[in-house]
Order: sequence, then C-alpha cells, then structure tokens
Amino acid sequence: MVKGRKLTDEINNMEDPWRVFRIMAEFVDGFHQLSQIGDAVTIFGSARTKVNHRMYKDAQKTARLLVKEGYSVITGGGPGIMEAANRGAFIDPERSVGLNIELPFEQKPNRYISHLIKFHYFFCRKVMFVKYAKAFVIFPGGFGTLDEFFESVTLIQTGRIDRFPVVLFGSSYWGGLIRWVKESMLAEENINKKDLEIFTIVDKPEDVVKSIRSFYKKK
Repeated sequence: MVKGRKLTDEINNMEDPWRVFRIMAEFVDGFHQLSQIGDAVTIFGSARTKVNHRMYKDAQKTARLLVKEGYSVITGGGPGIMEAANRGAFIDPERSVGLNIELPFEQKPNRYISHLIKFHYFFCRKVMFVKYAKAFVIFPGGFGTLDEFFESVTLIQTGRIDRFPVVLFGSSYWGGLIRWVKESMLAEENINKKDLEIFTIVDKPEDVVKSIRSFYKKK
C-alpha cells in the first residue's frame, strides 16, 4: 500500500512540470481572444438561479443595458445568472463572452455565448475575469460568487490592481453580509472604514449602469 502511494506521488511529481505548459496555453489563448473584445463588464452570480426568478430577469436587463452603453459582457459561461447575463448581452452577439470551467460535474456552456473560452484551472480563468473587466457586477450567488467578490476587493484594497467599480446587486441578499463586515471586521479594526468604499450596493439594473458611468466620469 505504501509502495503504491509512493509510486503515485512520484508520477504526480513528474507530471507537475508539464502542467506549466497547459497553464501557459490557457493564459495565451485567453489573452489573445479577450484582447479583441474591447471594454467589458464581468457579471457574476449563482448557476442555480431559475429563469423565472426576479434576479435572472434583472441580470438579463443589466447586461442588455451594459451592451447599449458600449460594453461587452463576460460571464462564467454556465446556467443561472450567467445565462441571464449572456442572454441580455445577446442583443449584440459579438459582445457576449463566456469563460467556462471544467468541473467534475459537467457545466455546459449556455447557448447565448458568441465567444466561448474553456478553462481547466480556476486561477487562469479568474485572471481573465479581472484583467479585461472595467467593472464587476455581482448578483446573489454561493461560495464561488463570494470568492470572486472578496478577491476583487482584496486586490483593490492591497493596490495590486487599479480601482474599478465593484457593484453588489440586491441589498436584501447582501445586506446581512455587509452588516457583518461592519459590525465584526470593521469593529475589530481588521479593515479600514475607507475599505467599505471599494464596493457599492444597488437594486436596479439602471443603477448598475449609473454607478459605472459615474465612476469613469470622475476619472
């Protein structure tokens, strides 16, 4: 048993250097394709949101308004909020982008994507979300959505990327989290009050566009 485990470890260690080439290929392909889409906004949210849910409809409308504003829309390429955003962006198909991820349970790309890029590694995909986005719009979601929210505010907080609009959609959904941030993180002085200015919360698709427009008008 021990010998078998040791052999498996040795094989995995031999494979590690070759993974670098797959990682490089994902970066090269992503950089090449996304560099051609122009200004974009990345929309995040749950893959489980149903078509008849209010948030699905709001995500669809938000994406449609962003395309009319001149932006392409990038999503994770899957169902739920991602599908809604790509569907809204599909009024101009060339502006609908999906960055799909290979998962143990298959995540099929939604049918409203014109530019589909597939990733094996989460971290490669996350770089693409940030690098080519002029703003993040974050609809209600689960652990993955939280991960993307907190990573973006951390990168801005630490100065690793230039500040850009981070918009949380749905005050009733995000309100409890933000209260905890204020009552626990801020109260314990683990963040500064100014850090709360990194993101905003809105409840209407029109306010997403206004927030992004206002940010860039000030620059």
